[in-house]
Amino acid sequence: MSSLKTLYSHAAGIAVAFGLGASLSGSAQAADLGAVDEPIRLAMVEWTGARITTEIAGNVLERMGYEVEYVTAGNYPQFTALADGSLHATLEVWTNNAGELYPKLKEAGKIVDIGPLGLETREGWMYPVHMKSICPGLPDWKALKDCANQLATAETFPNGRILSYPADWGTRSVDMIKGLDIPFEALPAGSEGALVAELKAAVQTEKPLVMMFWAPHWVLAEVDVEWVDLPKYEPACTEDPSWGPNPNAVNDCGVSPPLVNKAAWTGFEKKWPAAWEFLKNFQMDAKEQEKLMLRIDQQGEDLEAATTAWVEENKAVWEPWVKAAM
Repeated sequence: MSSLKTLYSHAAGIAVAFGLGASLSGSAQAADLGAVDEPIRLAMVEWTGARITTEIAGNVLERMGYEVEYVTAGNYPQFTALADGSLHATLEVWTNNAGELYPKLKEAGKIVDIGPLGLETREGWMYPVHMKSICPGLPDWKALKDCANQLATAETFPNGRILSYPADWGTRSVDMIKGLDIPFEALPAGSEGALVAELKAAVQTEKPLVMMFWAPHWVLAEVDVEWVDLPKYEPACTEDPSWGPNPNAVNDCGVSPPLVNKAAWTGFEKKWPAAWEFLKNFQMDAKEQEKLMLRIDQQGEDLEAATTAWVEENKAVWEPWVKAAM
């Protein structure tokens, strides 16, 4: 009984700390918080952005009175663990790279979406801002037709060069060049590191460069870039040649922006109601994530230290989510 009283007292103290001001009975608040004596296990997947998202959410959950465990998980295997309850939530599911299990387990009712993360994502062709003086019609994609010579290399002449993803990442740039019928060739980079190195070198030397890339990424907190305005993706773009600017080909459009969701074990909402409501409200800003990526991946700052500092410095961002949940 004494430990139960302590638990209720701690829950009430958390509510006061967040300025909720309501008079709390122990049973009502315990029901709202749920099983605070059992840890919430959050998936810690491999990429830095997701680890930042998870650490920030977990830090706030701990401030709400929950115990949090971070469990290392692979991007695809995590969904099996969510389905059997050995993991309780994953906070950065890129739906364009979630594999087959995620939609199948959702359809079967074995995992549930908590809601969108609000992470502003982008994928497509981008260029360092000095390119606007080299190819003045940018960001309009049609300007590339007149700038092929400026972007040509010994390997591609007379066509221009678009630096593409490593060869084993797929053929998006090749498909888009063909679909848009522009005089370019896509040459693959050797790795993500090679993409980043060439972008930074182009910025330093003001060398012409258009490249395939994605956001958020730490390098975008370090260099100024803009994105080529491509025809907006619609499913018909990849299926119907009559759709889009080129009536003779498919893939004459940009890439559909990846959607990023939060997902959970089906028993989460009932077991930890306030935590569920907080995670529904929780959002991650891409620019903030990129700044943290830069600090962690490039400047050597510890993940936990960087995210804890962010939580301390950004109470105005996350406290409303907590207040709405408790």
